[in-house]
Amino acid sequence: MKSPLHILHLENDPNDAALVQSTLAAGGIACATTCVQNRDDFVAALEHGGIDLILADCSLPVFDGMSALKIAHAKWPTIPLIFVSGTLGEERAIDSLQSGATDYVLKERLGRLVPAVRRAMQEVEERAERQRAEQMVQNERDFSEISLNSLPGIFYLFDQAGKFLRWNKNFERVSGYTTEELARMRPLDFFVGDERDYITKKIEEVFAEVAVNAEAHFMSKDGTRTLYYFTGQKIQMEGRPCLIGTGIDISERKKLEMRFIEVQKMEVIGQLASGLAHDFNNILVVIMGYSDLMMQELGPDDPLRKHAGEIRHASVRAAGLTRQLLVFSRRQTVQPVVLDLNDVVKDLDKMLRRLVDEHIEMTIVPGKQTGRIKADSGYVGQVLMNLVVNARDAMPNGGKLTIATNNVTLDENYARTHRGAIPGDYVMISVSDTGTGMTDEVKAHLFEAFFTTKPKGKGTGLGLATCQTIVQQSGGHIGVYSEAGKGTTFKIYFPRVDQPLEVAARPLQTGPLPRGTETLLVVEDEPSVRHLAAGILEAQGYTVLRAVNGQDALRMVHEHKGSPIRLVVTDVIMPLMGGKVMAEWLKTTCPGLKILFTSGYTDDAIAHHGVLEPGVAFLPKPYTPATLAHKVRAMLDNETDTAHLRKQTVTINQSQ
Repeated sequence: MKSPLHILHLENDPNDAALVQSTLAAGGIACATTCVQNRDDFVAALEHGGIDLILADCSLPVFDGMSALKIAHAKWPTIPLIFVSGTLGEERAIDSLQSGATDYVLKERLGRLVPAVRRAMQEVEERAERQRAEQMVQNERDFSEISLNSLPGIFYLFDQAGKFLRWNKNFERVSGYTTEELARMRPLDFFVGDERDYITKKIEEVFAEVAVNAEAHFMSKDGTRTLYYFTGQKIQMEGRPCLIGTGIDISERKKLEMRFIEVQKMEVIGQLASGLAHDFNNILVVIMGYSDLMMQELGPDDPLRKHAGEIRHASVRAAGLTRQLLVFSRRQTVQPVVLDLNDVVKDLDKMLRRLVDEHIEMTIVPGKQTGRIKADSGYVGQVLMNLVVNARDAMPNGGKLTIATNNVTLDENYARTHRGAIPGDYVMISVSDTGTGMTDEVKAHLFEAFFTTKPKGKGTGLGLATCQTIVQQSGGHIGVYSEAGKGTTFKIYFPRVDQPLEVAARPLQTGPLPRGTETLLVVEDEPSVRHLAAGILEAQGYTVLRAVNGQDALRMVHEHKGSPIRLVVTDVIMPLMGGKVMAEWLKTTCPGLKILFTSGYTDDAIAHHGVLEPGVAFLPKPYTPATLAHKVRAMLDNETDTAHLRKQTVTINQSQ
């Protein structure tokens, strides 16, 4: 019991007040007493605070104990009040207790006062302890409720009969059911088909003392099914086994996992493509080269000319597929130059018209005074051809295909609503068709690798994925506008540059191949490619020496006694000594000797050899007789500056 007690004593007789104090002191109760005789002083003392116990005389002339009881009980109900009075009949005593008094003691029997005070204060302590315990329980309940409602997923607790005992707000929000509805439901109500049987089995495992987890689609009230990761563990609640667990929405995580798998797949494909590119490109050089040479030898009416043309066409398609794989895996050699987009479209006009059927009306609308872009013209052509082929396939019964260019400016509002777009000035090329169009579901997967709506064997699923990669590598943006049954428009935005056109961006001239009489050295470890390259150049009048690797080339240069070697055409990666190391040695002995590097390897494989550095002439494989002859002649004719030549971009097509 608290000591000393702060007692408020309502008593008008000082002698009685003193007697009460002495009685308490004699009973071992230390106290500090405030005596009052009227209502105002009584209320003022209570409002001042710190009162532990009220003693009141029941019969005072102005302010009696019953009035004091009403006031105290109304505003300070936790303070016990004991009546200490000389006149208190049995009926009145009962009334006082019923009105809220703790006890009553007659003045002629003050011996009961000390026990009554101790009992009253004990009840106060017990009540306070009980309130503290109740508050702790409430705090725990509130904490539990807040914790459960703060979970990122759903929480559930149900018994072995499937009756829900508890759940969190997220459960109601995700399921769409009200509290009353959930109270009548069972766990299996949220699953359908085989997953319902699967969850039934998992619940049985939990009640068989096995903690489990499961992935299944949770069905909400509106029929929406969302993939969730569920946990379950058995606990005892009120003497009966129950299952407690949580569920987390993993639909987005699964999408990310699938994307990661696709990235890994692309990495594997990239590594595979990179490893095969060298050998495959060497083979294509030979096929394309000899088919070109055959077509040059055969007359226009020779029946074999058509066969040679089909061989070349197939090799071009193979080269394009290799390029698509390498571009998408970001392993292809990119040679950006300043271009006029209208020129690129004009150069491809004839080829594009060959791609579409006769019942498709194709129109090209070049913009006026369109700006320049910096990109690889071969890849821009690849984008355009892919889009034209897709447009053609979307119009099996004919239609209209329109290719247009224009200057555009993308503002902040456009960038906010189009992912990947950056505000600025662009040159746009659009490809529109009046075909079947696309649904929103198809558009959502449009640029995913290997996604295609075409029949099996009719498409690789790499076309649009390659387009997006090429555009992104050029710092551009691609937009799609389509509705089912209303056609499709692709808009490609290339950043506009304020730079002059580069000579290397101009297309190669058709007609006879350029000739020469200079002495050249071809260094190539692949015999078929070496023989082809040397044969092409010899046919144009050059004297050609042949070497199988860098060491062989150095020996040949050292022993050569004829006219000076003017240019070396060399592979980059070869056994014993590669082309770059050989070139460094040749620079010391023949400072004016020009070097043209060729390679079927990808960027990653040749970049560390320094071949892709500015100022180094480079011709990627597969090349054609025309591209090789023009490249060699251009380097020989340019005595002062060959820096721009490595940037020359060559488009492989059926006309070469």
